[in-house]
Amino acid sequence: MKSQDIVVLFKLVSLHTEFFHENSFEKELLYLDNELSDWDENEFSYKEPSLLPEYINRRFSVRSLENETGISKSQISLSMKRMEDVGLLKIDRKLGLPKTNAKALLEFIAYGISYVYPAKEGALSRGIATSVAAPVLQGKLMSSGELSPVWPYAEGKTKGLAVTPLHPNVDKAIQKDNRMYAYLALTDAIRLGNPRERNFSLEVLKKIIMVI
Repeated sequence: MKSQDIVVLFKLVSLHTEFFHENSFEKELLYLDNELSDWDENEFSYKEPSLLPEYINRRFSVRSLENETGISKSQISLSMKRMEDVGLLKIDRKLGLPKTNAKALLEFIAYGISYVYPAKEGALSRGIATSVAAPVLQGKLMSSGELSPVWPYAEGKTKGLAVTPLHPNVDKAIQKDNRMYAYLALTDAIRLGNPRERNFSLEVLKKIIMVI
């Protein structure tokens, strides 16, 4: 397994949630607009693949995943093959689209992520707030006066302690996707945090992604 595999799995969770599911908890927590698309999402739930709008099929393509994550098409293909081999990804038989095994992914994040991809805070840096400082956890765990953990990014608006992200291109992966930002920031809180922070962040992550 490579760290980019987690990014790809999260992106598939985000896409399935966007097009086929609704989660009031998620919308409140992530400050998402009620209208996530130009159509009624429920209209498309579990239609035959041939009847799905071309736009939806295109969003699940390797080319689109490359554009939305910053990971190359060849690496995405390899990631999806690896994840399918170990049961973290399957092709949805009703939709004909790749789908993350959310339960298995949560188990890996809960019990393995901090060992396989450990993280620690480094030097003072400008970047994008992550972990307990990200919007999804802001004000819930972080004490006043603490320096924020950040992904180093020259155009970032937050100064804090640098944390190496799961993948170098997380800034692109979250650029137009609040869900991806939340998933990756919560994962960082699990990688970085004390037991209280890890447990709280895992519970939030479960509430967001188990809708699929």
